Amino acid sequence: MGIKVAKFGGSSVADGIQLTKTKAIIEQDPDRRYIVVSAPGKRFEGDNKITDLLYLCKTHIEHNLPYDQLFQVVADRYMAVEVNLGVKVDLLRYFDEIRENLKKNPSSDYIASRGEYLNAILVAAFLGYDFVDTAELIKFDTKGKLLMEETDQAIREELSKHERAVLPGFYGSTPDGQIKTFSRGGSDITGALVARAVGADVYENWTDVSGFLMADPRIVKNPKQIHYISYKELRELSYMGASVLHEDAIYPARMANVPINIRNTNHPEDMGTFITAEVSAPSSEDENSIITGIAGSKDFTVVALYKNMMSSERGFVRRILGILDDCDINFEHLPSGIDTVSVVMSNKSINGRLDEVLDEFEARLRPDSIDVIENIALIATVGHGMSARTGVSATLFKALADAGVNIRMIDQGSSEMNIIVGVDNKDFEKAIRAIYDAFVE
Repeated sequence: MGIKVAKFGGSSVADGIQLTKTKAIIEQDPDRRYIVVSAPGKRFEGDNKITDLLYLCKTHIEHNLPYDQLFQVVADRYMAVEVNLGVKVDLLRYFDEIRENLKKNPSSDYIASRGEYLNAILVAAFLGYDFVDTAELIKFDTKGKLLMEETDQAIREELSKHERAVLPGFYGSTPDGQIKTFSRGGSDITGALVARAVGADVYENWTDVSGFLMADPRIVKNPKQIHYISYKELRELSYMGASVLHEDAIYPARMANVPINIRNTNHPEDMGTFITAEVSAPSSEDENSIITGIAGSKDFTVVALYKNMMSSERGFVRRILGILDDCDINFEHLPSGIDTVSVVMSNKSINGRLDEVLDEFEARLRPDSIDVIENIALIATVGHGMSARTGVSATLFKALADAGVNIRMIDQGSSEMNIIVGVDNKDFEKAIRAIYDAFVE
């Protein structure tokens, strides 16, 4: 018998109906031995996620506002599920414990984590699995950094005592026992850590979509699904805005070479998307594909610096990065020429301090000229097959030219598995459709 770790997101555990689907999926394959659950998500449009309600409780506590009714809404959600599923877990005891802790004004991390905690207890009872709390298994240092090796050992030792178990996602603890959470969506990371620790054959991530699509369906009508993708390709697409899986969840699974399978709880018959170290697609359709996917984001600013004999001036790029570090601004890309270098920054990172950055560039770099191009969108075309094909760049640039899209910037990674172009914000959707049509349709 093998081992599969299955993580079920908020939409998969939102109510009794979804949990019944989840149980059927788990029982269909006896290898699904370790289950990681999120807090219940929205049941319908306009509903609230449990985690959001818990954060709101914390806000009320901080402002000395009554929070009892808010927490009662949370409690009622869980009690309704308990009744609908026909399980008995004495939830009132856990609610009383949390209420007592709320009186002590606990951290936001503690309050938010109770959504996963309560849900894992409930799901464990529903499945007849052991409940294993991750509070003492997922270990952070005093600064909140994940201690990977210590966590791996703790999970491995604990789960060796359990044939089947349900674990809450999203949180662990610091050395002093304080609850520490990951960023939102962090249950994906918990699942990957568990998969690594137990040496899983596959890490299944169950959500409300059937894996990754080759382009945003809000832009491209009925884009094809990505059946197989490498960790590297996924990293490129996630960085540029393709979001199904928390990007930090890739690293633990990649370290242990555990494949990740994105699946749809509402359509379990779909194979979803497999994420592996290298693409090994069995279908001729995937093998013949030049690109894997297209993703992008709007609202970037490009600062182009020109200085004669720049290539002969030692430390020029280092000083650029030093200025950005001093201003606490991240850069996205740094395409360069013999006497030019362009700094690509997101408007969110700049946060209204562009003039400050330009003044520092002028004072510390003494460039011959500085050009600023605002309202730029970046689009990444990613694929393992790109490096082995001639004419990929020509096809992409011709497609954009034919669509009347002006390219403001070009950057290609050394791996030759991605080409990033900068276009005006207003041309973003048109450019993605043109690239998709050229390579896929």
